[in-house]
Amino acid sequence: MSAAPPVYDSARHDLRFVEEARDLWRYRHLVVELVRRDITVRYKRSVLGVGWTMLSPLLQMLTMTWVFSVVLRQDIRNYPVYFLSGLIFWQFFAQATGHAASLPVDALEMGKRIFLPQSAFVLSAVGVALVHTVLSLVPLLVIVVWTGSPIHVSWLFLPVALVIGAAFTTGVGLLVFTLASRFVDVKEMYIILLQLWFFVTPIVYATKLVPEEYRFVIRYNPATYLVDLFRAPLYNGWLPGPNTMAFAVLGSLASLIVGWIFYSQKMEEYGSRF
Repeated sequence: MSAAPPVYDSARHDLRFVEEARDLWRYRHLVVELVRRDITVRYKRSVLGVGWTMLSPLLQMLTMTWVFSVVLRQDIRNYPVYFLSGLIFWQFFAQATGHAASLPVDALEMGKRIFLPQSAFVLSAVGVALVHTVLSLVPLLVIVVWTGSPIHVSWLFLPVALVIGAAFTTGVGLLVFTLASRFVDVKEMYIILLQLWFFVTPIVYATKLVPEEYRFVIRYNPATYLVDLFRAPLYNGWLPGPNTMAFAVLGSLASLIVGWIFYSQKMEEYGSRF
């Protein structure tokens, strides 16, 4: 006989964030199903289908190469690979957290019918973005081969970078999802914040081009270290330095812990349905 599904009890006195983790583990199969559903729905009636996921970063690369290498004459070696290697993390992060901001409506509708941990929706958003990130490695590989850049052994570090980046992204996703569940304007505000955040992260330009008096913005930006985590092995051909690794890991752990506790507290405050 199968085990009965867990039932939310607002009178529980266990640590809420521990209970949330247990519920998420019990419903781990739901995350897989949500990822499968989103991928199927997104490409079911798409003309370009999966090809668009690979074409989009190429078009962005061509645009940024023209602007920063031709028009502004930015002196960066092999700019297409430089840009794409940084864009990989940013697209993963922006797609996952932006999607998480739009999921509370679906979570509420499903939550009216059955109990389920709403954090599963955030994890599914990260999973969908992860699938797109793997597909986006194809255009990067094409550009690397086309420009004659070497493929380094350091590329094998990419799964580690993805795990660290996923932890940071999940934490931010939980924060955005929780706030969007209570305030309808959060999604639009977050999209604007993402645009600003993109340009204060050294993706389209090199840090050395930023005046010294403004580099503190980049230095205290956690996304800077996560971008370097991807760019070092893919573009430079070496593993990230100890400082980059330390700040990336600490930033990701802090994001995940803060996001999970904040989400769990709101679940306890408002019950299983926001």
